[in-house]
Amino acid sequence: MHFEILIEDISGKKLLEILVPKIIPASSSFTIHHYRGIGEIPKNLHKLPDPKKRLLLNKLPTILKGYGHYSNPKDLSVIIVVDCDKRNCMTFKQELLNVLEMCNPKPSAFFRIAIEEIEAWLLGDKNALKEAYPKMSEGEYAKYKQDDVIGTWEKLADITLSRGVAKLLKKAAYPEIGKQKIEWMQRIGPSMDVNNNTSPSFNCFKKKLEELSQETIQIKK
Repeated sequence: MHFEILIEDISGKKLLEILVPKIIPASSSFTIHHYRGIGEIPKNLHKLPDPKKRLLLNKLPTILKGYGHYSNPKDLSVIIVVDCDKRNCMTFKQELLNVLEMCNPKPSAFFRIAIEEIEAWLLGDKNALKEAYPKMSEGEYAKYKQDDVIGTWEKLADITLSRGVAKLLKKAAYPEIGKQKIEWMQRIGPSMDVNNNTSPSFNCFKKKLEELSQETIQIKK
């Protein structure tokens, strides 16, 4: 099985590059494509997107149509990973599925939504956090409810950074925030145990990769 994984930004790609090989068997392969933001699902699903805007949801109808014409669909699964942010998760999931339904032929594609943000997956592994940031705030971590919609990256900042640095980061422009997000992924990700994570949205992502990989193994037998 080959996985084509689409994610909204470079920091998420950095994390998945570390985690996906821990989940899928060596017999499977993967490619991760990142975008410059999540964007919005276009109102006209048949209109070609602006090529200058490399935003995941804006391009999603065209992307899925393209995968639908792949010559060996049984050998390919597309996994789209997006942050829920402040959206209603169930409504958002249905909007994504509506895009898939308009494809003919339809690709083997699945949507996995991080609640609220993919940083929640980092927060789901306290041991990895502690290894990457030995001076992490135990008090701030104790206040966090897994996959709660509270401003996830900001909470991660409160837990892993000094109070002053976290305060400055929250006021910074996105390029600085983006750099910090990449640092979190690269420092915490390598220590993460994919079989011991308290994030429901991460476990949903992991389970789907495992299921698809296992289906491929059974077919080959």
